[in-house]
Parts: sequence; C-alpha cells; structure tokens
Amino acid sequence: MKNFFFSLVGASAILTTVTTTLTGQCHDSFDPLGRPCRNVIQTAVPFMRIAPDARSGAMGDVGIATSPDANAMHFNASKLVFADQNTGASVTYTPWLRNLGVDDIYLADFAGFYQFGAGKRKQAVGVDLRYFSLGKIDWTDENGTRLSEGVPREFSAAVGYSRQLTDNLSVGLTGKYIYSNLASGLSIGSQQIGSGKAGAADISLTYKTPIKMSDKKTNLMVGLAVSNIGSKVTYIKTGDFLPTNLGLGAAWEIPLDQYNTITFALDINKLLVPTPDSLTDWRKIGSVAGIFKSFSDDRSNFSEKIRELYWSTGIEYWYDKQFAVRAGYFYEHATKGGRQYFTAGLGLKYNVFGINLSYLVPTTSQRNPLDNTLRFSLLFDLGSFKGETVNE
Repeated sequence: MKNFFFSLVGASAILTTVTTTLTGQCHDSFDPLGRPCRNVIQTAVPFMRIAPDARSGAMGDVGIATSPDANAMHFNASKLVFADQNTGASVTYTPWLRNLGVDDIYLADFAGFYQFGAGKRKQAVGVDLRYFSLGKIDWTDENGTRLSEGVPREFSAAVGYSRQLTDNLSVGLTGKYIYSNLASGLSIGSQQIGSGKAGAADISLTYKTPIKMSDKKTNLMVGLAVSNIGSKVTYIKTGDFLPTNLGLGAAWEIPLDQYNTITFALDINKLLVPTPDSLTDWRKIGSVAGIFKSFSDDRSNFSEKIRELYWSTGIEYWYDKQFAVRAGYFYEHATKGGRQYFTAGLGLKYNVFGINLSYLVPTTSQRNPLDNTLRFSLLFDLGSFKGETVNE
C-alpha cells in the first residue's frame, strides 16, 4: 500500500505549474547559471510509449524496423505483411518498480495478427490490448487522514490494418481507444477528478529491400510511424496531450552463413507535443496544432529540438533461427528526462513457441522503473498448428 497526500492527477497538475514557473526563468534554453534548462515534454498516459515486449526491451527499445512479429502493432503495424508466419500472438508481463520492492504495479500486453491475401499483395489485421496497473493506493487528506482506497489503472485497445502496396512497400493504419482512471471520484478544490478517455490513430510505412554484399544477400528494412494521433485526455478541466510520436527506424539483417545471422537496428523518436517552456498556455493548444507547434515553438530553438530526439540502438544475433542473443542502448538528453541505459537479453524459439527475456541496466543516476528488472514475453506461431505457410 502506498500513501499520497495528493492524488496522482493533483500532483501532476502541481508539478506542471512548478516546472513551468521554474523553467520560465530560462532564457535561450539556459538558466541564470548558464546550465541547460530541464524542460521535459509532458503528456498524459505515458504507458502508451512503453515498449511492450522483451525482445525490444533487450535491444534498447528498438522496434520500428526489426523483423516483424505480433508486437509490431505497437511500433509499426505496416510491417505485419512482411512477417514470416501467417498468424502470430505475443503475451508480455512487465513488472514496474520491482527494484524498490513494489509488487503490484505492472504492465500486461497481448498482441496478435493474421495475414491474408495471395501473391505479393498481402494484407494483415492485428490487435493489441494493454493494461497498466498502478497497484492500490490510500488517498489521504493534508492531515494524513485516510479518505479512501484507490486502484489507479489504465487500458488501451487497438485494431490495425496493413497492406502491401508493392513488393517492397507497405502501409498501415491503426485505431485505438484509451482509458485512464487515476483518481476518479476525488476532488481538487471544487473540481472533481474524472476518468480520462481518448481515441487515437497510428499511420505507418515500411520499405524492405535486399542488398547484395559480396556473395551474401542481406535485407534492409526502413520504417516510419506516427503514433497516438488523437484527442486530448481530460481529468479535471484542461485536457492533456496524448504522447503523439514520430519514429524513424532502420534494421539491417546480415546472414553470416547458413546458421548465423546478425541484425543491427536504430530508431530515432520525437514526441509531437509542444515544449512546455516555449509557449504561453501551451496546454490550451489543440492536439493537431500541437503536432506542428512541436517543430516550431515560439521560444525554443534548433538545439532544443535536437535535444528532444531520443535514440535507440540494438543488435541481435540468431543461431539457426532458434537461439538469440541481444543487446542495446537507449539515450535521452538530460534536459528531456535523462533516461540512459544498457539492455541485454536472450531469445529461444522452438516450433510454435518462443520466449524472450530482457534486463535493463541504468548508466546514470536517473532512476528507471525497470532498473535491474527481468521481463519476459511469450510468442506463438499460431499458423503452425494448421500447417499454414506464408503466401508467396
């Protein structure tokens, strides 16, 4: 059980005000002492940007252009038509804050897809369900008197469709429903806190091409995804932005010989949300206008925009397509959150069943909810039960 003086929503609102006040003392992205200002982009439902699977978690959270499986629904649904199997599913359990001894906060994710269509114009549909539990919380007043017990939780459901346009190019579209109940029924002053609801969409593209290297045929995949485009989430009065994101990724798969394959991957992401310090009343901007403002805020400069990029790099080695070793690194600028960590993991595939494990090691004093935590995913090639093969 955890005790809080203010609800999660109330604390978030207060922190937003304090952060805006403090960063308001910054000029040209530097504080009076000449240090870069800490000016983190703020959004609602940040659980929508958590990488859902242990494979990605072992490779620095890359996933936009890696070889497709069911978890492509989170990163880039358009690559589902390039999957080796016709039908697949994934189940992932991610413990949260386990390093601090908390045992009732977790993220659970289920994803699945099905390919159909003949020849080189395949299509695919996919689903993704995720549930984020924040455990049980005792709500108290300013005197520490217990008011009630809450069970904050968040949920999303997504349905996606992808289509192969040419032998090398595909497009995807995903629709989402998002529900967030952090402190519903409580009040801050005279304002009652409600549950947040939103609709959103993802748009994605994938390009895959073989590259001849010496006597080997390698494969390069490039992906582009704009995710969580949609309405704001409102808990009290003013709506909060969804974590709308622009992601560009590339993965180069190189077969070393008949049994050994290695893949190098890189993702670059940017939240399409206005920078808090760069605009007056930035939270009152519309969600669509906020996407454009995220590139040209009133008082931010080019270096500020570069710092808002966050980078993921990963490497994956497969032996005989049955055993995998993975590693990666995630980097976010110190003024934009400061998440920086190494990741590592293993994968094992046997017939219709696969399991992935990942482990995160922080490289800075910035705490991460997944510090020194083991997470795992289960993968299922459902088409193998019926002897299905990919249509060529």
